[in-house]
Amino acid sequence: MMIDWKNMERPIVALSPMADMTDSAFCRTVRDVVNDRVPDSRLIVFREMVSSEAVIRGNDKTMGMAEIHPDERPIVQQIFGAKPDVMAEAARIVDQEFHPEGIDINMGCPVYKITSNFNGAALMKDVPLATSIIKAMKKAITVPLSVKIRAGWSDHTECIEFAKHVEDAGADLITVHGRTKEQGYAGFANRDVVAQVKQAVSIPVLYNGDVFTHEDFFTSLEQTGCDGVLIARGGLGNPWIFSQIEQRFQGIAPQDVSIEERVRIVKKHLALHLAQYGEAKVNTFRKHLSWYFKGLPGFKPFKSQLMTAKESKTVLAILDEIAAFDYELTSTS
Repeated sequence: MMIDWKNMERPIVALSPMADMTDSAFCRTVRDVVNDRVPDSRLIVFREMVSSEAVIRGNDKTMGMAEIHPDERPIVQQIFGAKPDVMAEAARIVDQEFHPEGIDINMGCPVYKITSNFNGAALMKDVPLATSIIKAMKKAITVPLSVKIRAGWSDHTECIEFAKHVEDAGADLITVHGRTKEQGYAGFANRDVVAQVKQAVSIPVLYNGDVFTHEDFFTSLEQTGCDGVLIARGGLGNPWIFSQIEQRFQGIAPQDVSIEERVRIVKKHLALHLAQYGEAKVNTFRKHLSWYFKGLPGFKPFKSQLMTAKESKTVLAILDEIAAFDYELTSTS
């Protein structure tokens, strides 16, 4: 089943691709949380980016990153690169080998190690190259092609004209992060300019930036007029945001998250993480632990223990202590 961006139910709800975060284990965890509370949700998952150069070389690590578990679907695989022929071949390989429901081009990453090689947001400075990549990839794949961009490199209005070129090149959907490359992740996302992009093109547009609660989701929709929202950091440590949004669609008051539920999901996520990477990679799960318990009253005594734990059994024991601690977590919203 491929994604039909033009005709699918509105508003669209999606988990944003985030490097080193939205791997298979995390995407499956998000799906589990949503399906537990709201079966048959409209959620679309975007997987973390993979290198086009590494894909065509058949790099084992990269190919492993692109593997898709059935529980993650429908899923969109993001690819980055700066060479039209390489990007097209990588997209063809991913399409044929792993059958994602869609493919996304990263034209928005602001990180230096990506932009320094003219990948990510750097492509917004070269319209001919960017459009050549879109056209080449579009011809090579059998699924819809989307493009994720920023408001601009330094000027927030750069995305308006750039989006028109993206549409003309054949993209099926555009996501606009409301910050410029120079902003990185600082300051605030500009929703007004994303609203202008929505008015400037006829293909669906998703908004991205500063959506941390279910209230933020609906506010950003109202302010931008977009077809949906791609949620990034707002979903880290808070996969419940997606089910809370779904509950709002159904006219149900979004459910609060108990500490017991939080710990249960962390344990499930840890199990999936270790199944994907092995027991030796307990340390790479710490980045998720920081998000799951961010701002939690009474968490400070446990933080250093979790951040230094080297075995999963130690992490599980600490999680049990957190669940039994004498406090009440009232909400993630």
